[in-house]
Amino acid sequence: MAVEIFVKDPFRQSVEAASGGKNTVMYDDKGYPSVMVRIPKFNLEDIDASLGTGVHPAFIVHGRTVSEIWIAKYQAKNINGRACSLPGVDPTTSINFDTAKSICEAKGEGWHLFNKTEQAAIALWCMKNDFYPRGNDKRGYSIQATYETASPANYDNEGKICRTLTGTGPQSWNHDNTPFGISDLCGNVWEWCDGMRLVNGQILLVGEDSTPMNNFDTQNAQGNNTGWIQTGVYFDGETAGDDIQTSRYTENLKEVISNERIYPNYTEGDVDYYYGSVYQTFASLQTKSGYTPPTYLKQLALQPVNSNIPGGFYCRNYGERIPLVGGCYGSAAGVFSLVLFDPRSHVSAGDGLRSAFIAL
Repeated sequence: MAVEIFVKDPFRQSVEAASGGKNTVMYDDKGYPSVMVRIPKFNLEDIDASLGTGVHPAFIVHGRTVSEIWIAKYQAKNINGRACSLPGVDPTTSINFDTAKSICEAKGEGWHLFNKTEQAAIALWCMKNDFYPRGNDKRGYSIQATYETASPANYDNEGKICRTLTGTGPQSWNHDNTPFGISDLCGNVWEWCDGMRLVNGQILLVGEDSTPMNNFDTQNAQGNNTGWIQTGVYFDGETAGDDIQTSRYTENLKEVISNERIYPNYTEGDVDYYYGSVYQTFASLQTKSGYTPPTYLKQLALQPVNSNIPGGFYCRNYGERIPLVGGCYGSAAGVFSLVLFDPRSHVSAGDGLRSAFIAL
């Protein structure tokens, strides 16, 4: 009779033992480790009555319910073309969306770039538990609690801290306020986010039969709508934008959630460039009078559940915009913060990524 010999991995064993199974270590196709956090399935009605009922979309993949998702504990470090979740490293930045997506998917089956359904699930969980993690949103420390700091990763030309080393902040910088939560979801670097895009103001989501799902393997290529829901929901300007070809905020204007886009933030065409834009708090997002958006907007943290949710919202409702989440510096950072400013080609020292994994 054949005998199977199971050799325990000391690194994985130590991480699982210390966290009580909340964290584990997963290895990709090149054998590189990533520390991952388990997020168990939950129902919408257990978070807030306004979200509807049933399992949150983050746990539904092509119509099949999964019991858990795994989110990288740390913002990613690109090691030889693989996005690795490791403590105490300078997270990779200056990477465009398509490259961020590819170095996550290259890790193997089930691996993918952190996406909007997953990000929303975590944000809503934080809301339910009345804990919004802090982080590096003020040059190496928390703007809300200046005594909270982390180890510097790099400095700007004035010698001020920019990024901090992954996971070196206090436990209040983790999503669940424990040592075993997901770190740096607020601040440090913005994170590219898959599974949603804004095209000429319209929200496009991954899903099937008009139902958003965590179909993380759906292609996200410009102009490709296979497997995407064209929701008919728009971010519309309150009044006309401007025609000035320079990157600037359209002062004193806001976006509204609408069934049409009447007022683009830039009035000279649906280009992907950096012209007129809007900034407001996420909590101040309103709905056009007489319009009732689909409930899944709140499920996916695209519409505020209440007026107390912290974080910022940036938008250009023309061209194709890929979301960035989490924040970098200032009061705009947070688990509900959302940037719909940038095309997929955008590269910035303030933009990075995070991986995720689902076993199929």
